[in-house]
Amino acid sequence: MYTLAGAMTVSTEHYDCESCGAGLVVSDVQRSLVCPYCASPSVIHREPEKDRPSPDFVIPFVIEDKTASEKVKAFLRSKYFAPSSLKEAKLDNIRGIYLPGYLYTACADSDYRAEIGEEYLDEEKYQARDQNGKFVTKTRTVVRTEWYTLKGKHSMYLKDIVVSASAGLPNHELEAVEPFDLRFIRRYSPAIISGWVSEEASLSKADSKSSAHEESMAEIGTTLNRFLPGDKHRNLSYSTELRSETVALCLLPLWVFAVRYHPKKPPLRLIVNGQTGEAGGHVPTSWVKVLILLSILIGIGLLVYLWSTQ
Repeated sequence: MYTLAGAMTVSTEHYDCESCGAGLVVSDVQRSLVCPYCASPSVIHREPEKDRPSPDFVIPFVIEDKTASEKVKAFLRSKYFAPSSLKEAKLDNIRGIYLPGYLYTACADSDYRAEIGEEYLDEEKYQARDQNGKFVTKTRTVVRTEWYTLKGKHSMYLKDIVVSASAGLPNHELEAVEPFDLRFIRRYSPAIISGWVSEEASLSKADSKSSAHEESMAEIGTTLNRFLPGDKHRNLSYSTELRSETVALCLLPLWVFAVRYHPKKPPLRLIVNGQTGEAGGHVPTSWVKVLILLSILIGIGLLVYLWSTQ
């Protein structure tokens, strides 16, 4: 059982632009900014703290803003039951953000137990009427399954698990646009994020470790389901011990869209993976479209029924 610690509080601090000297008030979760007076990009240097470490890695942007907008439009077009006004909404508020995320790795040792099914062919006899209406005995081939219990130990290395380190963007939203291709990860350098909006980690390692454990358990379950022998299996159960855990802070490239589709409703937040172009986000359902589709299906079903009874 893993517990989730509370998020850290966010405050503001004073920062002097290195180019023009303007005094700016910035959030203490900002790592970079662009001066509104001279347009000079700056990276804010802070001493690492226990629950707010400095970034170890960064994944650079690959997708440009125009491409990201097209990805969002295609994503919305794929949502048939989305409100029509959403598909026609303008994508005005676009921001490229380096989101803090934790890279989690660990070794997992599991004790598992399951029932393994081995299939085999068998012949069985059954009664059926012949062309004269008399009962006769016939033979057919059937597939049967023999079940036996299997238990054992399984070890694996968990890697490339990415969880959000931002209190503003929860992990389930980040999961919608994963995975990131970690082959192109780079050691953190202020020059990489200069000119971009970049956020400090607002969740501690302990906060995000809970999400990492949840993803780890899901990955272990998937791996065990593929690992088990036999033609089929059922009733898989397992207990796992995690060891040699490591957590590193990485800045992840995201395009964030605030889409306003109704004057009386808050804008939707949609995001695009700035490396792969994968788009995601929660899209509301138009119940009018759902009712129209149900009416059509009911009408077709009624016509088929009437035709079959004639």
